Amino acid sequence: MSEPIISTSHLSKLYGSGETVVRALNDVNLEVLPGEFLAVMGPSGCGKSTLLNILGALDQPSEGEVWVAGENVAKLKNVDAFRARTVGFVFQLHNLLPTLTAQENVEVPMQGQKIGRGERHKRAAHLLELVGLGDRRDHLPSQLSGGQRQRVAIARALANEPALILADEPTGALDSQSGEELLALLGDLNRSQDTTIVVVTHDRRVAQATGRILRMRDGQIVDDHRVDNPLEEDLRMLAHSKLGQSLLDGNGQPGATLLSTTEREVLRRLLTRFDDAPGSEAPAEVAELLAQLNERQEVGAKE
Repeated sequence: MSEPIISTSHLSKLYGSGETVVRALNDVNLEVLPGEFLAVMGPSGCGKSTLLNILGALDQPSEGEVWVAGENVAKLKNVDAFRARTVGFVFQLHNLLPTLTAQENVEVPMQGQKIGRGERHKRAAHLLELVGLGDRRDHLPSQLSGGQRQRVAIARALANEPALILADEPTGALDSQSGEELLALLGDLNRSQDTTIVVVTHDRRVAQATGRILRMRDGQIVDDHRVDNPLEEDLRMLAHSKLGQSLLDGNGQPGATLLSTTEREVLRRLLTRFDDAPGSEAPAEVAELLAQLNERQEVGAKE
């Protein structure tokens, strides 16, 4: 079995002091193997981005240990060098330099890496081809769509052949089609390049496209599971939602009124069985009902 590319032990991050101390991360223990595609989910303020920042050496832990690609992040002698050679970042906003072309933006991380100008140019051109923008390499960011700019950001993240890609809400600023295309690209890169990818997201569709979902709450990991059956994953997402909890509790919360009495009872029984035996597969006949419920939830969330 491969050694983990990410390993945290009793990881905590504290802000403030005394009675005002806030534990953004609280005793997080995590292992990620090379080549995994992992999604981190949870409500705002649960510690997702804090965890990502510490894994990428953008922040330091208050307690515990963090090892990334065989190095203790808290004891790095040259943090900038570590980030340049080991980690690629993709954020919700692409952060491209507006006066540089796509080609030049991809070359930026290679500056100072003992890579000759010709090799930098060749590698950047190859990466832009890899993300489907070979014919856009001379375009400025303002001449590209939002999805194309994020593709350039991914090519830039891959510039130094990092072992790990960290993406914080990479589809958050994109329309649904561009988001799906970007997600497909990340999946292709994970499979073809064997690059380890950790994605922070609020979008269940993004999470379900990965191989493993980690759910956080109040700075802790409360669920960690592999993605297998799409229907089962929909049920798991529903069980963790406010509507799902209201159905399980039978407390008549407003969200439950979206359903008829029959629908509520069917899903309540199903979610109860699923909650008791998470590995069990849901009956196929509930798929249409569940799809309708997910659609109603999404419409309600937009309103």
